[in-house]
Amino acid sequence: MVHFMEKLADAVTVTGDELTSEERNLLSVAYKKVIGALRASWRIISSIEQKEESRGNHSHVSAIRTYRSMIESKLSTICDGILKLLDSKLIGSSSNSDSKVFYLKMKGDYHRYEAEFKTGAGRKEAAENTLSAYQAAQDIATAELAPTHPIRLGLALNFSVFQYDILNSPEKACSLAKEAFDAAIGELDTVGQESYEDSTLIMQLLRDNLTLWTSDMQVSPTSSYICLPTTWKKIKLTFMLV
Repeated sequence: MVHFMEKLADAVTVTGDELTSEERNLLSVAYKKVIGALRASWRIISSIEQKEESRGNHSHVSAIRTYRSMIESKLSTICDGILKLLDSKLIGSSSNSDSKVFYLKMKGDYHRYEAEFKTGAGRKEAAENTLSAYQAAQDIATAELAPTHPIRLGLALNFSVFQYDILNSPEKACSLAKEAFDAAIGELDTVGQESYEDSTLIMQLLRDNLTLWTSDMQVSPTSSYICLPTTWKKIKLTFMLV
């Protein structure tokens, strides 16, 4: 599916057209399925490596590190592929705010995935690239998308996760998440039925993260939260999943 979507993106941009909203989501789904499995494998193998190292099982650790390196190589290949496509084709050809924010957010996401497994200078560079992409997306989203827009909310979700997980800045993470949540709450009654469930689902995720993070910081959340639905129909929100 990744190969097919790459071909479609190439064909569309050659003619001067753009991917539709559905095609953008399919592109995201295709890469998310591949990268998601690899990220999960990397986390598991890294956890096993730490346990074996603490037990002094050096022969096991050596084999595990070899396997981890293989996973990291695959992760790098996937990230390089989508980042090249975004930089060379998709971002430059986007003409509306939705697609610009979508692609810049996606660029930030895949640089963030690189920062998860890289070390030293490589991790620093990946983190800087992530911050740059997310900030560019946020500037456009804040100026041109409604606070309740699913793409703007999804960006806030992932940007705040980046601040918490990669930059180790829980205060900034909470500030980003709270600001996005509170801004959306203020306009929730204006949201159409078409995007209501998408928006409120992401708001629920923002609130869940705020609850977790403020608990870790031993500080109670200060927002006046509304009660959001806890059951949802299956919807296409793969573009915003962390």
